[in-house]
Amino acid sequence: MGLANKFSIAYGIAEALKKHGADLVFTAQTEYFKTKISDIAREFGGNDVILCDVSQDGEIEAAFNDISKKLKSIDFIVHSIAFSDKNELVGKYYNTSRENFLNAMNISCYSFTEVCRNAKNLMPDGGSLVTLTYYGAEKVVPNYNVMALAKAALETSVKYLASDLGEFGIRVNAISAGPIKTLASSGVGEFSKILEYERNRSPLGRNVTQQDIGDTCAFLLSKLSAGITGEVVHVDCGCSTIGVKF
Repeated sequence: MGLANKFSIAYGIAEALKKHGADLVFTAQTEYFKTKISDIAREFGGNDVILCDVSQDGEIEAAFNDISKKLKSIDFIVHSIAFSDKNELVGKYYNTSRENFLNAMNISCYSFTEVCRNAKNLMPDGGSLVTLTYYGAEKVVPNYNVMALAKAALETSVKYLASDLGEFGIRVNAISAGPIKTLASSGVGEFSKILEYERNRSPLGRNVTQQDIGDTCAFLLSKLSAGITGEVVHVDCGCSTIGVKF
């Protein structure tokens, strides 16, 4: 959930999962995005793209009803969805509007809760869910603003969802990826400076890649990580130092 193009983190994850033999289904927010990613979906196995605008009441439930008609059960879900008005990802956080705050929380955080609730019935033998977060949930990152609040709430949701779903054999984790060029990150003010800062201070001397995140996600979705749940796993080439201290 959340594939936009070949530069998406979700694309790197899909590559890794397909390499390990996964059968994949994708969702799209609108018909426009469905058309855009249909070729990518065919590249990864040819399954239909399911419409699902997570900001709208009833759409997540409807999407899972559609999926249940195609698949009797599922083993995993990747939630790679977040949103804020890019005009509010510059300047001061205190200028965040109420409308954008609520919208960012709804799409970036609450949608994962609703996804987990609907996924439970399609995971009779257990399963694994992974969402994407960012270090801005822990430390101040310039211009990340309301998205930091949404990601912090998302990380707390992961812990509560892991506790709630553990009795069903369902694991819930998050990947906190270092800065990476995507359609979403392009909306963050002066993001190129963050990339440069991280690269210059990383022990590995580089930024994180789609493959890094994809391989980590494949691990968290597989039985190799059967004892891991409720965790935020950092994939950042060893450098989470972008935070601003006061």
